[in-house]
Amino acid sequence: MERADDSEPLKVTFSGPAKYFTDAAPIGNGRLGAMVWGGVASEFLQLNEDTLWTGIPGNYTNPNVPAAMVEVRKLVDDGEYADASAAAVNMLGNPSEVYQLLGDLKLEFDDLHLTYAEETYSRELDLNTATVRVGYSVGNVQFSREYFSSYPDQVIVMKISASKSGFLSFTLSLGSQLHHHSYVKGSNQIILEGACPGKRIPPGANDNAPKGIQFCAILDLKISDDIGIISVLDDKKLKVEGSDWAILRLVAVSSFDGPLVDPSDSKKDPTADAVSALKTIRNLSYSELYARHLSDYQNLFQRVSLKLKKSSSSTSATGFAPPDTGEPSSVTCLYNKGSGNGRISTADRIRSFAIDEDPSFLELLFHFGCYLLISCSRPGTQVSNLQGIWNKDIAPDWDCAPHLNINLQMNYWPCLPCNLAECQEPLFDFLSPLSINGSKTAEVNYEARGWVVHHQTDIWAKSSPIPGKVKSAMWPMGGAWLCTHLWEHYMYTMDKDFLKNKAYPLFEGCATFLLDWLIEGPDGYLETNPSTSPEHNFIAPNGRVASVSYSTTMDMMIINEVFSAVVTAAEVLGYTGSDLVDEVRKAQTRLRPITIAMDGSIMEWALDFEDPEVQHRHLSHLFGLFPGHTMTLEGTPDLCTAAKKSLYKRGEDGPGWSTTWKVALWARLHDSENAYQMVKHLITLVDPDHEVSFHGGLYSNLFAAHPPFQIDANFGFIAAVAEMLVQSTVKDLYLLPALPRDKWGDGRVKGLKARGGVTVDIRWSDGDLREVDVWSEGRNSLQKLHYRGTSVKVDIASRRIYTFNGRLRLLKTSSL
Repeated sequence: MERADDSEPLKVTFSGPAKYFTDAAPIGNGRLGAMVWGGVASEFLQLNEDTLWTGIPGNYTNPNVPAAMVEVRKLVDDGEYADASAAAVNMLGNPSEVYQLLGDLKLEFDDLHLTYAEETYSRELDLNTATVRVGYSVGNVQFSREYFSSYPDQVIVMKISASKSGFLSFTLSLGSQLHHHSYVKGSNQIILEGACPGKRIPPGANDNAPKGIQFCAILDLKISDDIGIISVLDDKKLKVEGSDWAILRLVAVSSFDGPLVDPSDSKKDPTADAVSALKTIRNLSYSELYARHLSDYQNLFQRVSLKLKKSSSSTSATGFAPPDTGEPSSVTCLYNKGSGNGRISTADRIRSFAIDEDPSFLELLFHFGCYLLISCSRPGTQVSNLQGIWNKDIAPDWDCAPHLNINLQMNYWPCLPCNLAECQEPLFDFLSPLSINGSKTAEVNYEARGWVVHHQTDIWAKSSPIPGKVKSAMWPMGGAWLCTHLWEHYMYTMDKDFLKNKAYPLFEGCATFLLDWLIEGPDGYLETNPSTSPEHNFIAPNGRVASVSYSTTMDMMIINEVFSAVVTAAEVLGYTGSDLVDEVRKAQTRLRPITIAMDGSIMEWALDFEDPEVQHRHLSHLFGLFPGHTMTLEGTPDLCTAAKKSLYKRGEDGPGWSTTWKVALWARLHDSENAYQMVKHLITLVDPDHEVSFHGGLYSNLFAAHPPFQIDANFGFIAAVAEMLVQSTVKDLYLLPALPRDKWGDGRVKGLKARGGVTVDIRWSDGDLREVDVWSEGRNSLQKLHYRGTSVKVDIASRRIYTFNGRLRLLKTSSL
C-alpha cells in the first residue's frame, strides 16, 4: 500500500488528549485491546481481553415452551396477533451473559509535565503500522510514546522516551473494576489477578455466585541501562525516576477453556500462563517485537487499498474547489488549524465533510474499518462483539453481546470482499458450539431436529431466547442467517474442503431445523409461526399493536437462502441423492413468495399490516436484496423496484448500522446517487455530551455511533463501499456498479475479492473505467465481466493477471 502521492496519510489524528472513551485511540491484536487516552500529566489505557465475560455455561432449554407455542400458534391462526404477542413471552428464556473489561493501566508523570506546551502536542493512530503515537514538549525536552498490540507475540507494548537523558520519571499502576488483587513482583513487574462474576451481577453482590472466569495480567517494565532507578510503592506501584526511556509489556490470560467448559472445571492457570507468555518474548528487543508486529499486521492490511478523488479537472487536492475570492476559504482555514503538526484533527475533518465532501476522508474511514477488523477478530480469538473488543464498563449497553439479527453479521460482511478471510475464522469456530447448544434448544423448546439460535448470544454460545421484548427475542433465525456466511465463504474462495468439512455439516443441522419449524398453512404454503420481523411492531386489523404473526418476509428470505445453499452445495459435493436434499427441494417450492404491498413496497409481513413506524431502523424485509440474493436487478426487476420504494419509505435517519446497510442496499440496486447520499448521512460528528439515540454518526476517533458506540457500522461501511465498486456472482463480475461519478471521479482500488475465486484491481478517471486487472490464485468460476451494459465472456487461468480496458477489451496477460 504505497501512498506517496496521497495528500492525506492514513492516520487518525487528535488535537489533544482524550476527554471521553470515544476520543481515545484503539489498539488490538484480536484478543488483547486497549484504548489509549494520550494524557500528558497522566496517561490512561483501558484494557480488554476478549474472553472476560460473566457467567458459566447455561441450560438453554425450556420444557414449557412447546405448550406455550401451541397457544401462540392458535392465537395467530385466529388472527389474534396482539394476544399472540403477549402469550409469546412464555416462550422466552434467561438473559445472556455480559462482556467485561480487564483493567486500567495508569501512568502518573512528574510535575514537569504540567507545564507542557499545548501547541507541541500530537496524538495519532497510524493505520499503516497499527501504532498509536503521542508526542509533546516540556521546555526543550521532547517526550514521545508509542503503543501497539502484537498478534504474533500476544502482548501490548508501550515505549516512552525523552529527548534529554534522565528526564523521564513516572509512577505506574494496574487496576480493575472487577474483583481483583494487584501486587508487585520483584522490582519490575505488576501482577493483576482477578475474576469475572459467575453470574451477571455486580462484583460482590452475591457471595453464592458460582466461580467465574479467572484472569491474570502481568505488566513488565524495563528502563534505560544504568540511567534511572525503579522503586516499589505500597507493593502495588512502580516508580521510575531519571530514566531516558521505558518499555512496558503487558500480557493477559484467562481460565476460559471454551464455551462448553465450566470455569470451575478449567485446568488453565492464568497466572502461570501469563508468566509463560512473558518468558517466550523476554529475549526480544522492542525493535524485534515491533518488526514482528508490523510484518504480521501489514500482511493483512496492505492487501487492499483505496484511493478516491473528485475528477482532477474540477477539484482541489481536498476534493473541494472554493470560490476564487482572493480570501482564504473556510475549508482552507480549517485545514490550517488543529494540532502542532500542522494537520487538522480527524474530528475537524468530520465536521468539514458537509462542506468539502473530501474523498480522502472516506479513504481514511474505509481503511480504519479494515484496521478495526484486523484488530478485533483474528484466528483463535472470540467473535467480534457489539464493540469489537473495546469496552469500558462492567454493565455495557446491550451486554456488549453478539446480536444475530444484523449486528454480528454486519461485523463480518467485509471479510470476504475486503480480502480478510482469516478474520472470519472466529465466526466459523463459534458456529460449532452454537450448533451443539442449539440442538438442545431445538429438541426441548421446539421438539425439532437440527439446531437453532436466536437473536442474542454470548461467549457460552447461548442458543435460547433472552427475556424481555418478544419483538426482538422471539426470533429463531439467528443461526440460519449465520449459515449464509458459510456459503458466501465458499462462493468467494471455491474451497471444496471447507464446504465439505466445515460448512455442509452445519447446513444439514440448520436446514433440518428449518424443515421441522415450517408448518402447513391454510393456503398451501409452508409457514413459520410464530414469526417476527426483528424489533418491529405492526398494527393488527383490530387496531392493537402486535409483533407476532406468521411467515414474515425476512423468515422466508433467510430460509430460501439456506435451502438454496444446501441444494447447490450438495451438487458441488455430489450429495444430491440424499433424503435431506430431496426434502429441501420440495419445501423450497412451497415457501411463501415475496409480496408487493398496495403502495408498491415490499411487504414486511405476510399480510399488509399497517406500520406504526414507517422509518424503523431495521431493513429486515430487504434481506433478500442485501446481503442475500433473493432479489436481483436481472432476475426480479419488479421486486427491486418495490425494494426502492421500501428504502424511500424507511428514509435516511437511523443508527450507524442502519445507515451503512442502506448504503449497501442502494449499491446493490446500482443507485450511486442514493448510496452516496447515505454515505454522507453517516459522516456527522457525535458530541458525547449530547448524544441522540438512533441518530448514527461518528465519534472523534472514527468509532461509529448508534449512539452509543457500536462497531458494526464501521464494518458495514467498508462492506458497502466495496459493494459500490465491485459486485459479483460465482459467474459474473460487475465493475463500478454504483460509483458516484461526480464525487469519486478519479480513483483506484486494489485487492478486492469477488465471488468465483478472483481478485480485482480497478482504475478509473473522470467517472469512467480505465483499466481492470483480474486474476485467480486457484480454482475460479468467472465467466463474464460487466460494465455499464457491456458484457464480455472471459476465461481466467490460474496465476495469470488479465488486464482489460474501459471497453472490456483484453489488453494483456502477465504472470502473477
